[in-house]
Amino acid sequence: MNFAKSLMLGGAALLVATAGAQAADLPLKAKAVEYVKVCSLYGAGFYYIPGTDTCIKLGGYIRAEYAFNASGMTETPAWSGNAGQRNRLANDTIFRSRADVNIDTRTATEYGVVRTYFESVFTWTTGSGTIAGGDTPGVYFAFIQFAGFTFGKAVSQFDTPWSGSPGNITSNLLGGYDNSTGINQVAYTAQFGNGVTASISLEDPSAYNQAGVYNTTGLGAATWATGAVGNLSNAGSSIPDIVGQVRVDQAWGLFQVSAAAHQVRASYYTLNDETSGHPSDKWGYAVQAALSLKNLPTGAGDSFNISGTYANGASRYVIGGTTGNTTNGQVLLAMYGNNALSPAFQSVAFAGSSDGVFSAGNGIELTTAYGIRGAFNHNWNPNWSTSVFGAYSKVDYNGTASNWICNAVAGAFINGGTCNPDFAIAQVGTVTRWTPVKNLTFSGEVIYTHLDQNNSGFVNLPATSTKPANLYQFKDQDTWTGAVRVQRTF
Repeated sequence: MNFAKSLMLGGAALLVATAGAQAADLPLKAKAVEYVKVCSLYGAGFYYIPGTDTCIKLGGYIRAEYAFNASGMTETPAWSGNAGQRNRLANDTIFRSRADVNIDTRTATEYGVVRTYFESVFTWTTGSGTIAGGDTPGVYFAFIQFAGFTFGKAVSQFDTPWSGSPGNITSNLLGGYDNSTGINQVAYTAQFGNGVTASISLEDPSAYNQAGVYNTTGLGAATWATGAVGNLSNAGSSIPDIVGQVRVDQAWGLFQVSAAAHQVRASYYTLNDETSGHPSDKWGYAVQAALSLKNLPTGAGDSFNISGTYANGASRYVIGGTTGNTTNGQVLLAMYGNNALSPAFQSVAFAGSSDGVFSAGNGIELTTAYGIRGAFNHNWNPNWSTSVFGAYSKVDYNGTASNWICNAVAGAFINGGTCNPDFAIAQVGTVTRWTPVKNLTFSGEVIYTHLDQNNSGFVNLPATSTKPANLYQFKDQDTWTGAVRVQRTF
């Protein structure tokens, strides 16, 4: 009996001791959950990264777009390739779907705000592939800003806030600079107060800013029929473009003046043969003035944006768009029509931009380009808006360069035809937008493009793509392009 009693008391004591030990192991008070907090320092959408003093904002958009009678996206006019030839190989309707994701972080420091920004797009376009990801993902922006400096891929300091879209959705309204997808740079911006800023930067010319240097020696009708004024002879870049900007931002709008110095370098007189020598490097330049007027008497939120640009040896600052129409960003146009006079098979117009041209044993002759581009934007009500936009671009080859080009292709002309590589492009269009709910917009745009070329008479051309070797007549060409876009921004 005493043994049983002792055993029961011992077991009870052990149970109490064990329970006490387990209770002692539990925390006396649970830690507070660290919730994400709103960061109001930098505007709506920013939150503190838990455990840090850095604010972050996530955003982006989903876009569906459809282009009609285009040679590419976004709404590239039918001015080259199969679309320029108007043959049955061209896609009459081009579809594009795009997802954009961006990340914006900011941290307050004793040197001011440290900012990082990243934006990437994932795109699928008609003709780019038959599986998901047929288009290569793109990095639009990736930069760090600190104490007035910008390091990385950002919008050029030469560019305007509206870039190539003063009121349009197309990326191919010419007449000025378009760098809306960023350029590698090192830049410094000084703030002078009252909306006055000044920037200077060193920018990578290799992607956006080279319009091509051409060797006219050996130029034949087959190359010329693509719009090229010679054989492409770009050298690698040795000095970045040097860009400066002064801007005034006020409640009424803004005024901006920009300038850029651009090195023009050729490879060799004979391609891939360094023993043949090369022309000396030259410096080209571009200047731009831009004006934006806001809150016009025509309606709340209405605006008028306009810019004018002049370049010598830096044509890409005037004519190009974000989507180069051939290799290395130069614009080569070849448009065909059916309104030719007998005995010509069809009519045709060629046009090619460049930074400069040279011939064997001679130096580079720089190409002049200038343009104007603008738009009036009107809000009918909070849900509907319309923009009317236009542009004019002119490319001029000097007498020496024109002689080199024309002498190389003189044998193709017949019946007293004349050669002149200068050309102009006029564009006008309109877009109407409907925003039924916040951040969801439906847009419909149409743009007319007129290529004013300066060759005349009849020309014998070799077979090019589906076009047969035949006699063609030089004539100006026109084309209409349309686009519908649906975009949800978040």
